[in-house]
Amino acid sequence: MTRTFALAVAPNGARRTHADHAALPVTPAELGQAAKACLDAGAAMLHLHVRRPDATHSLEVGDYEAGIAAVKQAVGDQLVLQVTTEAVGIYTPGQQIATVHALRPEAISVALREVLPDAAHEAAAEAFFAWMWCERIVAQYILYDAADVAHYWRLRAKGAISPGRHWVLFVLGRYSAGQRSSPADLLPFLQAWRDGAAGAGVTPDPASSIGGDATPWAMCAFGPRESECALTAVLFGGHARVGFENNLYLPDGSLAADNAASLRAVAEAAAPLALRPMSANALRELTA
Repeated sequence: MTRTFALAVAPNGARRTHADHAALPVTPAELGQAAKACLDAGAAMLHLHVRRPDATHSLEVGDYEAGIAAVKQAVGDQLVLQVTTEAVGIYTPGQQIATVHALRPEAISVALREVLPDAAHEAAAEAFFAWMWCERIVAQYILYDAADVAHYWRLRAKGAISPGRHWVLFVLGRYSAGQRSSPADLLPFLQAWRDGAAGAGVTPDPASSIGGDATPWAMCAFGPRESECALTAVLFGGHARVGFENNLYLPDGSLAADNAASLRAVAEAAAPLALRPMSANALRELTA
């Protein structure tokens, strides 16, 4: 029996440019072209970063509207379009939240440590989480280490993050030397997930392979072992995000031609194990 998993693409990130790879999408037109190629390669979701005219990172509404329009023109609703709120040391938590309020996108990603860095930001962040849940905006909470996982479960225990309408992303290798991850880097996240769920009093879902409730989880991984990490996550019952934001190389060490090639590497490795990428609509059902 074939099992499906969500395969997401992060095609550009906030920092890389054409100087890093000629096929890295920067302009709205390039984002649209990349979206179509990635859809054909098995992606269910596109993690969207947009840029200013000088190619630097932007959370400005106008820049987002142009990028979103280009992707929608290319693929319609065949990809879940996830807007990033990454600060990159430029935007405050208030500005991150304001961008989401203005755009009201289908989905966003938000790092707990950015939007809720200390107690002074607690009320605003928790109001933001509640607003998204009510507006049916699917949040993906980005967790960089075991401490972030524990923080997530504390928020769940106090009701600041409600069950459903969200998922989480474990980031492998973000703070390691050279940002090079390995499949073993996933294990501390899975242990912290089990421990956090137990501490929050969550009754384990029998369908969960790692303990806790039915909240979906995914991972992204820095460095050339990205595909190995992705396949490991899928085998554990999770989902995967790959792309040029985190890695430019294929499993054999060669430079990937484009983001679609990175997606195909994961899909092709998963296929003999009766694992295949799901559609955008299946991902929408999973995170509803």
